[in-house]
Amino acid sequence: MRVRVLGSAAGGGFPQWNCNCTNCKGFRVGTLRAKARTQSSLALSADGQRWYLLNASPDIRQQITMSPCLSPRSALRDTPIQAIFLTNGEIDHIAGLLSVRESQPLCVYSTSQVQEWVLETNTVFRGLFRLPTSSQWKIVRPTGRQEIVGIDGKSSGLWYEAFLVPGKPPAYLTGLVTEWHEATIGYKIIDALSDRSVVYLPAIKHIDGAVMTMLESCDCFFFDGTCWSDDELVHLGLSQKTSLSIGHVPISGPLGSLVQLATLQRPRKIYTHMNNTNPILVEDSSEQRVVAEAGWDVAFDGMEFEV
Repeated sequence: MRVRVLGSAAGGGFPQWNCNCTNCKGFRVGTLRAKARTQSSLALSADGQRWYLLNASPDIRQQITMSPCLSPRSALRDTPIQAIFLTNGEIDHIAGLLSVRESQPLCVYSTSQVQEWVLETNTVFRGLFRLPTSSQWKIVRPTGRQEIVGIDGKSSGLWYEAFLVPGKPPAYLTGLVTEWHEATIGYKIIDALSDRSVVYLPAIKHIDGAVMTMLESCDCFFFDGTCWSDDELVHLGLSQKTSLSIGHVPISGPLGSLVQLATLQRPRKIYTHMNNTNPILVEDSSEQRVVAEAGWDVAFDGMEFEV
């Protein structure tokens, strides 16, 4: 299975357009060793011809342009993208759907709750399913292994397992919803021939036993790396909210992912969805050395490998 990182930053990307934090300012003036990053998304393929995206970031047009494997092929209107899987209804995971609406049939996978939030509370997204396209929205349920079938109706050579993840509703629904059982899910994508697998978890509030079991069973996983510390945004004076309060387990600290996932030795471990303030974006930082010494990679746009 081929894996390509389309984007690896949290909402706003890096550098963020309106941010003058140490990271963003240092990158702009050229004093910081770091790579620019678009908002997080992943592409996978079993055959290198048909591709399946995990989340549709607002930067999807740029990400497709920078990825030759996702370019149109021979037809006048064409795409090798067969389906888009949504992990939740956050703006930085769904807004890209509006950029791939150009009379192109789409196949979107999500939970029924996310479908309702996207289509019912944001009516502009209904434009994705207007005639003459034959777009489809397929409901994902955390009930075991399912075959991935894209818009062409053919077997993909891939399977998925969806699993519930501790999370929260999107910010635009604050105060409007009282239940969110399926607000956030993770995906385990399995190659049908090799049985090797990738787990994608760009947003998670805390790590429970079910999540640990899923991570232990895969060959590689991408994990929420939004903030280095829980008080990162508060300490920098950018917000009064902690990492946990906005739905993201921090990397460091006794309850951080670095400690909690230290026992996982078999899977390849990759941080993604880094906020622009996160010091692991800086290539010669002590924080990036810490995660590297703990056996973690830090995702970057254009990162590509096989599982």
